[in-house]
Amino acid sequence: MSAIDDLPPLRDIIRDHSLSARKSLGQNFLLDLNLTARIARAAGPLEDSTVIEIGPGPGGLTRALLALGAKRVIAIERDERATAALDYVVKRYPGRIEIVHGDAQRFDPRPYLDGGKAKIVANLPYNIATHLLVDWLSIEPWPPWYDTMVLMFQREVAERIVAHEDDEAYGRLAVLANWRAETKILFDISPAAFVPQPKVTSSVVRLIPRAAPEPCNRRMLEQVAAAAFGQRRKMLRQSLKSLSVDPERLAAAAHVDATRRAETVPVAGFVAMARELADIRSIK
Repeated sequence: MSAIDDLPPLRDIIRDHSLSARKSLGQNFLLDLNLTARIARAAGPLEDSTVIEIGPGPGGLTRALLALGAKRVIAIERDERATAALDYVVKRYPGRIEIVHGDAQRFDPRPYLDGGKAKIVANLPYNIATHLLVDWLSIEPWPPWYDTMVLMFQREVAERIVAHEDDEAYGRLAVLANWRAETKILFDISPAAFVPQPKVTSSVVRLIPRAAPEPCNRRMLEQVAAAAFGQRRKMLRQSLKSLSVDPERLAAAAHVDATRRAETVPVAGFVAMARELADIRSIK
């Protein structure tokens, strides 16, 4: 019996279904059910929640979410071996879990939500984690179909998500993430907790979408951030030239000197420059 339910140990499930982790799928299985329960609890009360999970693998986090009361779990799994292995969870929690075999990068959960909100809780496959996050932060219209994200990343990526100006990790991802969400690293997880062991520490990050981010055109914000951080060691008056507008005008809109570098400009400054760029290009 495990620490959270009466189901078999995860190592037995992996053995019985020949579910060895595949590097091509970015798989690293978290087998410590105390840790999976800690991740599940980080999403807040689950009793009335629908949870979207990406890459459940042998089902450690899936089991924690259900054992802690999630009303419904929709688990998206690309690996057919894992889809079959999760049948033991489906039988243990009938009517509360749906396994969707498919690619998370192409999955639209909205038809499953009946117009309601969901939580996204996942140990994301490393090879698509950043891509998925950017997609979720780029949803239009805003606010999105989720009210909380609790996600695991490599520590380096987590630091890039939560960074603020003057932090070494501050860049395009931090601008987008902190414009649209409140971000926080909750705790780290040692490589030793995974099978196979990754070479890096992982971190669990919570993102709460802002109901009303500072208004600006998202695409303009992305363009300004891409230009500024594309030449991050150069001054704004040089790096922003790639936008084919007057860099001095954009910097003035953000109330910053054009001799500053991108990593010193707060998110609000990038938002102001994005609004000015949209105005110059007559984009609403």
